[in-house]
Amino acid sequence: MYVTWQFQGEEMGQKKPDARLVEARANVDAATKLKNAGRYLEARIRIEHALALQEAALGERHPDVATSLNNLALLYREQGLYDRAEPLYLRALALHEAALGERHPNVATLLNNLAILYQAQGLYDRAEPLYLRALSLREAALGESHPDVAQTLHNLASLYREQGLYDRAEPLFLRALALREAALGERHPDFAQTLNSLASLYLAQGLYDRAEPLYLRALAIREAALGKRHPDIAQTLNNLALLYHEQGLYGRAEPLCHRALTLQEAALGGSHPDIAQTLNNLALLYDKQGLYGRAEPLYLRALAIREAALGKRHPGVAQTLNNLAGLYRAQGLYDRAEPLCHRALTLQEATLGGSHPDIATSLHNLALLYHEQGLYGRAEPLCHRALTLQEAALGGSHPDVATSLNNLAGLYYEQGLYDRAEPLYLRALSLREAALGERHPKVATSLNNLAALYYEQGLYDRAEPLYLRALALQKAALGERHPDVAQTLNNLALLYHKQGLYDRAEPLYLRALALREAALGERHPGVAQTLNNLALLYRAQGLYDRAEPLYLRALALREAALGERHPGVATSLHNLASLYHKQGLYDRAEPLYLRALALREAALGERHPGVATSLHNLAQLRQAQHRLADALPLYTRAFSISEQRLRQEALGFSESRLSSFLQYVRASAEMLYSLLRAYLEDARVQRLALGAVLLLKGRSVEETAHISRTLYLGLGAEDRDTFERLRGLRTQLATLSLVGPGSLPPKDYPLRLKALADEGDSLEADLAKRSAPLRALTALPLPAEIVDRVAASLPKDGALVEFIAYRNSPLVPKPGTPPASTPEQLRDLDHAALPSRDALAYRDISAPEFQPPPGTPPANTPNQLRYLALVLFPDASTQAVDLGPAAPIDRAVSRLRDALAHRDSSFLAPAQQLHQLAFQPLMPLLGSTRRLLLSPDGQLGLVPFSALHDGHDFLLDTFDFLYLTSGRELLPRPQGVAPCSSVFVLADPDFTASPPAAPSSGGPTPTRVEPPTSLEGFFSTVRANLASSVWPPLPGTRQEALAIQRLLPQAQLFLGSEATKERLLRLPTPGILHLATHGFFLEDSSAAPPPASPAVGQVEAPGPMHSSPGPLLRSGLALAGARAPAPDASSSSTHHAALVTALEMAGLNLWGTQLVVLSACDTGRGDVHLGQGIQGLRRALVVAGAETVVMSLWKVNDDSTRLLMETYYLHLMAGQGRASALRETMRSLRASHPHPNDWAPFIVLGSDAPLVAISP
Repeated sequence: MYVTWQFQGEEMGQKKPDARLVEARANVDAATKLKNAGRYLEARIRIEHALALQEAALGERHPDVATSLNNLALLYREQGLYDRAEPLYLRALALHEAALGERHPNVATLLNNLAILYQAQGLYDRAEPLYLRALSLREAALGESHPDVAQTLHNLASLYREQGLYDRAEPLFLRALALREAALGERHPDFAQTLNSLASLYLAQGLYDRAEPLYLRALAIREAALGKRHPDIAQTLNNLALLYHEQGLYGRAEPLCHRALTLQEAALGGSHPDIAQTLNNLALLYDKQGLYGRAEPLYLRALAIREAALGKRHPGVAQTLNNLAGLYRAQGLYDRAEPLCHRALTLQEATLGGSHPDIATSLHNLALLYHEQGLYGRAEPLCHRALTLQEAALGGSHPDVATSLNNLAGLYYEQGLYDRAEPLYLRALSLREAALGERHPKVATSLNNLAALYYEQGLYDRAEPLYLRALALQKAALGERHPDVAQTLNNLALLYHKQGLYDRAEPLYLRALALREAALGERHPGVAQTLNNLALLYRAQGLYDRAEPLYLRALALREAALGERHPGVATSLHNLASLYHKQGLYDRAEPLYLRALALREAALGERHPGVATSLHNLAQLRQAQHRLADALPLYTRAFSISEQRLRQEALGFSESRLSSFLQYVRASAEMLYSLLRAYLEDARVQRLALGAVLLLKGRSVEETAHISRTLYLGLGAEDRDTFERLRGLRTQLATLSLVGPGSLPPKDYPLRLKALADEGDSLEADLAKRSAPLRALTALPLPAEIVDRVAASLPKDGALVEFIAYRNSPLVPKPGTPPASTPEQLRDLDHAALPSRDALAYRDISAPEFQPPPGTPPANTPNQLRYLALVLFPDASTQAVDLGPAAPIDRAVSRLRDALAHRDSSFLAPAQQLHQLAFQPLMPLLGSTRRLLLSPDGQLGLVPFSALHDGHDFLLDTFDFLYLTSGRELLPRPQGVAPCSSVFVLADPDFTASPPAAPSSGGPTPTRVEPPTSLEGFFSTVRANLASSVWPPLPGTRQEALAIQRLLPQAQLFLGSEATKERLLRLPTPGILHLATHGFFLEDSSAAPPPASPAVGQVEAPGPMHSSPGPLLRSGLALAGARAPAPDASSSSTHHAALVTALEMAGLNLWGTQLVVLSACDTGRGDVHLGQGIQGLRRALVVAGAETVVMSLWKVNDDSTRLLMETYYLHLMAGQGRASALRETMRSLRASHPHPNDWAPFIVLGSDAPLVAISP
């Protein structure tokens, strides 16, 4: 880029020049020499003095004054003082235009310089029109072939290159090149400058074979024209070195950097700012090779030079601070890196403003620092801000935006939030292919990261072709010896390794190792990663003697390269300890585990997830040594870390993201459940496992409900408006899903569905963040307190039964037995030291495993779904029982539920079988306790325990049951909500009535994203199913409603055509909400249940979450108009305006609602999410705030339900509890309706307290 320093002419016509002008000229000449020497501050003082003399002698409007203003502005720009430069340029421009005319070439010079100033500030929209005006002016004044025209073309092309507009930049560079060749000849230095810039354009596009000859030619021209010692030659040497750096040809790059440095020091002196850039480049080269001891003094020297020459607030200082911070981060010196990152960010914000794209680099580096320390909650907002900033400054299609997307995706990947990472990785890949071409090395980076995501999800058939494509691309673009090729070989080997294809994995690991050793040197930390993974391969095959030396070499290498305190050293210690652990060499494993733990605590902090991993593995070692008492504190502390992380990070999560995160952290809880199975009689283990259950089970429901409560009761009008927008979006989504594409093109329909869902998710996250401070004030009890707090909330004659569905962790085999081939992984994601470089998916693997105590029976199938039950009594004592594999229990649930729903006369056999499997084992634990608060899990949440039969009686006769999502619900609710007393009943809807118009499902066409292919097919099935539903009249529900009104005259009834969706969604908060109508729940046909577990409720499959609609869109109620005919033959059905989904009902304000009765079919059904309850209407109403929900588990009979409900309200009005009243109702109804289909379809979820302030 060319910046013009203007020279002044002699004053003509004066025999005796004004002494002031003579002095001014002398100061200008001195300033020119000082500027060329990089002594900008001294030069600026000289120019300021010259300017004052000229203004005094010539007046403020003379052209020479404008020249000095331009030169002074240039010096301010060089020092990063942009706010002081701009008014000087503007004044000089106005002066030239007034004195010389708007078409004078000197005006073009000022326009060019002002454009460069705006470009440096990232103000591209202000720079471009100035360049274009300067170009037009010069072409008109000087002709299209003048060298000054080439200068402007060159600068405009540089602007487009910086914006990633490579197709617009290249023709301008080529035209400037041709013009200079014609005007100046192909040996002129300016011709070489354009060659250099064109080469840099090709370098940015990854076209290395086109860039290299241009750099070499530019170098030869400059050497011939200027001499081999001219400082301008250093620029080309530096750029050529960068080209070799990018290609991994470090041996060719280093001597070029050294030559450039020597040349600049000889020509410019040791303190010129240009030397700092070369020092920075050489340091980056050493940094990349892991030669941190050689890089650090270079960075420090560059920093000192820039601070001295440019001032401590110059943007160039921020660049060096960022790179030095990256060096410390690579060494695990986070406490040294963080203040540098903060200083760089503060400096850039002060000098460049808050919207410059360079600020994104500092944001990324600080986010990366927090990312590596496991501080994801601090990293994420920085990544989001960087992405927003780049999109605003550079446009949504700039390659740097892809880097931001990639880094944000990597953050989600590390947290196991794969559903959020994938669309970002896909967008980054698409963006890079469009902006850089499908053969650019950065496309390979995106392919690698996307493949790594699929690998983690077990989608090996999707990962492999991406790895193979990335490998082919890298070989073509970078050559077969580049370190990035080794990375992809490593990842592909790991893919084969995970699938047990050891013979395919080993040669790839070996090739990656050889390649890294050759390219990076045998002491590079990257070599340790491949050594580690190769060692794991041998360990997986039981080849311990081959694995050990590799682990030892990796450890020694990391200690030498990174220092003994680096987290990577902890990984090697951990893995070596795990190897000895496998072999039963516990005395050798223990000190390594301890050292790894201490190191991680010191480097990463005591709450880092890596510390929890070390604690888990050390605890398992203690078990293997028969030291359970020593193991339990370690398990306890590991769980506390996980819980603390959840409390800190989940406050700002949307519901879907929280659910994903809970699935990710569930692995540590399942390890505790496996521990409990091994030590069923140990009260300490029972307490630890129960604490995990009480804190984690149903957590997503509670957190989402807490957000709703805070919004309705504690936040302002703006937040409630946002919540109303969310409710509107949910209605749009439900309407669009039920009504179909309408006028939308078929290909846009799934995009619109996805866009609405994503927008709703974004609003949820925004509301969660806004409500976080208030929600944090009512935090859950600590893990050490939760059991006692819940026990104290139990009724004195009751007991809590927590059922646990979990996947059993594999147990460590006896020493000498070949280990399992699917170890748990500990990932090292490599982040290159270059600022804002993408995170590449390398992995270091360690295998924390479970050691059974002596005498434990052999483990069943690894990851087998099983049931446990934990019992908590009011005195805080506990009991536990292993109910065994889940498959036979789930089959019994399915058989019983089918028998009850279909009124089979043979229902006793399945009722007795399920009792024997799931309840009889509890009897010895319960003693005389008969009041049970049940918190089911898995399929057990879909049956009424009262209908189980012990061979003599139904459990209804001997037990009182109350259902909870989690025993945590027994804790007192936060104060501040007075119970409401109004009663609303919607019943006997007129399904043939014309419903009111539904909200529009239109809206702008969404940004194209990768849509889930299952969406349109699923919703078309939904529409067909609902449209074909008969929705017969329910006259019994009108009698039911009138009976309630006789008991509660204040009840407001909405019957027939008044029982509408609109009415329901607009009701004020009721005390009792009674809904008597048809309900629906649609199974998700896209997700098959596990083969051994028939689909009673839809169980989420292990592994990645499928992309079909959520259960809150697949369950709901039918209200007035559900069977209304279309207005005319050309119109579609209007049933969507009469169907209210659970998603919409979750937005109701039920805080203060004591009781919701769903006197309808299938209202208690939904998708079964292990550990998080049944996802459907029941979840929606709990989230909305209802204290107690009465719901059905199958299709109910209109007449028997009317009798049941009338009797239920009689018992409620008699002062009985909400669950106790239903129990008495069931007992009395059974006398006249003996089949459980009639008396057992309803269960009570929530509080059993009597109603407050509601009476006849």
